[in-house]
Amino acid sequence: MLIEPEIPNNTGSIGRTCVGTNSRLHLVGKLGFEIDDKAVRRAGLDYWEHLDLAQYDSVEQWFEQVPDKSRVFFFSKKASKTFYEERFKKGYWRVFGKETVGLDPKLLREFEDQCLRIPMWGPIRSLNQANAVTAVVYEGLRQIIAK
Repeated sequence: MLIEPEIPNNTGSIGRTCVGTNSRLHLVGKLGFEIDDKAVRRAGLDYWEHLDLAQYDSVEQWFEQVPDKSRVFFFSKKASKTFYEERFKKGYWRVFGKETVGLDPKLLREFEDQCLRIPMWGPIRSLNQANAVTAVVYEGLRQIIAK
């Protein structure tokens, strides 16, 4: 799930990953682009028409759709726990924020125990959002399939 994504190419690439993994893409809040933006479709290639997409006006509206909030994980470079420490199960939600500022600090405080980070070993602050989402989705699938 992406909260207020800003870069259409990232969202297009994430949409393509969702199609390839049979996952639904949830977009929340104001987008930094039009969903029919050429850059979104270019990055998603001709797979965009196969995307299972849900959109919500706000985080509150999206939360109304979540049956079990304990299955929601928020990704932040500030989290103390890495996503390798979590045992993902089917039905878990993975939430990413804006490319420039991440998730709302209030949300991170409220769900502190459900915040995860992708470890960085080199001198970078973070991965590109599309790469980060792909890494997390595939690790979750690996864990689910390996059971």
